Parts: sequence; C-alpha cells; structure tokens
Amino acid sequence: MTGPMKLRAEDRDDLHVISGCLQDAIVPIGEMCFLPDEKRFVMVANRFKWESAAEEDLPDTVPQQLTDVSYDGDGEDDVMVPFERTNCGVCFDGVIAVKTRNIDLHERRQMLALLTVVQGEGGIVLHFSGGACIKLECDHWVCRLQDIGEPWPTSRRPAHPLD
Repeated sequence: MTGPMKLRAEDRDDLHVISGCLQDAIVPIGEMCFLPDEKRFVMVANRFKWESAAEEDLPDTVPQQLTDVSYDGDGEDDVMVPFERTNCGVCFDGVIAVKTRNIDLHERRQMLALLTVVQGEGGIVLHFSGGACIKLECDHWVCRLQDIGEPWPTSRRPAHPLD
C-alpha cells in the first residue's frame, strides 16, 4: 500500500503529525525504555497505517468470509485485506525524567493503546486508553519515528465510540 514512514519532529506542529501516525498504536510496556544517561526515551509500537487507509472509504471490518482467505499474490480467488499494521520505532531525545500514571511497569507484557501524543507544560505527554499516561519531562526535545520491518495485513480498522 504505502512505503515505510520516517519522520522527525522538533515542534508542536511536527509532533501533531507524529501523533496522528501513532493514533491507536499498541505499545507493550516491555517495549519502552528510558535511557537517562542518553536523555532518551524509546519505544517500539505496533501502529495502524492510517496513511494507507485514510483515502479509502472502507468499512471498519471486513466480512468474516473474507478474513478466512489469504493473499498470496497469485491473483486466483484471493482477497487482499484492506488495512495494514507495522512495527515502528519512536525515539524522544532531550528527556530529563519520565513519570507514569495508571501504568504498572512490572506488567511487562501489558499492552497499552496509544491515543495521542501532545506537547504539554514541561514536556511531552503520551495518553493511552484507560487514563494511563507517560510524561516525558524535557525542555528541548526531538522526536524521531521510523517504521521497522514489513507491514502485515489486518482486517480491522480502529474505531472509537462517539460519546
């Protein structure tokens, strides 16, 4: 669908773009790390590729009979699943400290659903579903995002209730 994403953010507007790319990413707690000597926070996220799904007016899910058929590229009776996910490395440089709320860091296998990334007073805040958040304390920061590995098909597009 689309090629690998590689972005750099240095201000609030740039970060807004990265936040959009990371919306609905799944982040295992075990795939996040603060490196205080390097003033760096890194994570690997499983992100939904919004850039390849945004232009198409497709349903939130594919009918079950279509998800049972694989795509092997030979064009014979196969159905291509319309959405993709990919692993993505995210690095924040200039981080002095990291604070968490509603996250048990000992639950290394717990998955967090990332909702948004915003520049707040004193740093960057990553907001996750269920009220969890991570605050990266920093004055001057740079964020880099890069897709890693090959994307894989998925039949589900993230959706949020409108309440």
